Amino acid sequence: MSELKIEKLGKRFGAHRVLDDISLTVEQGSLLALLGPSGSGKTTLLRLLCGFERCDEGSIVIGGKLVSSPQVHLPPEKRQIGYVPQEGALFPHLSVADNIVFGLPRAERRERRRVAELLDMVGLPADFAGRAPQQLSGGQQQRVALARALAPKPALVLLDEPFSALDAALRAETRQAVADALAASGTTALIVTHDQAEALTMGRRVAVLWQGRLLQVAAPLTLYQRPASPELADFVGDAVLLPGRAHGGEAQCALGRLPLLDGMPQGDVTVLLRPEQIRLLPAGDAGVQARVLDVSFYGHDASVRLALDDGSLLAARVPGHRCPQPGEAVALQVEGAAACFAAAGGSSSGGGIATTRLQHSPALFRQRE
Repeated sequence: MSELKIEKLGKRFGAHRVLDDISLTVEQGSLLALLGPSGSGKTTLLRLLCGFERCDEGSIVIGGKLVSSPQVHLPPEKRQIGYVPQEGALFPHLSVADNIVFGLPRAERRERRRVAELLDMVGLPADFAGRAPQQLSGGQQQRVALARALAPKPALVLLDEPFSALDAALRAETRQAVADALAASGTTALIVTHDQAEALTMGRRVAVLWQGRLLQVAAPLTLYQRPASPELADFVGDAVLLPGRAHGGEAQCALGRLPLLDGMPQGDVTVLLRPEQIRLLPAGDAGVQARVLDVSFYGHDASVRLALDDGSLLAARVPGHRCPQPGEAVALQVEGAAACFAAAGGSSSGGGIATTRLQHSPALFRQRE
C-alpha cells in the first residue's frame, strides 16, 4: 500500500480556477475524508487523482511515484487506483463474483481468486458470489463495489460519496462495514463526501474543501472542537456563535463566564459553543434564564430554539427523552470549555448572537441521521 502526496495542485477550466494550491498527504494505510459542498472542487480533485484530467500546477505522487504534474501525466490504467462510485456501478449481466474479478488479469478472472476472501472482508457471505447485483440491497451492492476495487490490490482507493443513495440506517451500517474492510486490508483511501457526520466518523483526518481551497486539515475531534474560523465552525456541525471578551483563559458572553480551551485568543472575540454543550435545567436554577420558542424533534435528540431574557436567540440540543415544550421557562448552563476566534476588526459586536455563515448556507449540505 502507498502514501498519497499532493503538492500545490491547481486546475483551471478556461478563466475559472477550480482548484487552488491544494497540498494534502494521505498516510499509508490511513483513510482521509474530503468534506465539501457541491461546487467546492471535490469531483475535479478526484478526476485529477484518477488521471481523467491533467493538472495545470503542482504534482500528485502515489507510493513515491510521480503520476501527475504539468509535464507528467500517467494514464489512469497505470496509476493502481481502485475507484468506488456513488451507486456502485456494478455490471447487471455479471454475477457478484464476476463483478469482483472484472479488473484482474484474465487467468485470475477464470480462477476467481480471492472472491471468498474479499466477500468476507466486506462483511458478505461467500454464497453471495453467484448472485446477480439486482438481488442485493443498495448497501450490499456498495460492499461488492468496494470488493471489486480492492481485488487488484491497488495503491490507493478513492470513494466518491459512496453512501449518498442509501437511507440513513443502511448508510450507517454500510459505512461501518466499508471502514472495517479498508482497515483490515491496510489500504490507503480517500473518501469524498458532503455529509459532515460521515466525514467525522470515517476519516482518521478530515480535509475541508471550499471553493477550490483547503480550509483546514485535522483529526475529526480537532476539526469539531477547534475549527479554523467561525465560518468553518458553522459548516462542520451546528454552531452557537456569541460575541464576548476573553481574558485569563475565560470568556464573558451572553451565557455567562465560560472556560476556554487552551491557546485561545484574548480580547474581543467570537465565542464558539456546540448546541449539545448547552444544558437545560428547570427555571429558577442557577444559570442564564431563557424561554423555549420551538422544538424540532428527531427521536434520539431534539433541537431547541431559545430566547434569552435580553432577547438573544440561540439553539441547544438535548436528548429526545428530555425534550421541553414550547413556551417553557428554563435555565441554561454550559458544559465543557468553549473555543473562540479573534473578533473581526479587533472588536466584537455588542449584544445579541453573532451569526456567521459561509456563502451559500451550509444548512443546505447538512444531513441528520
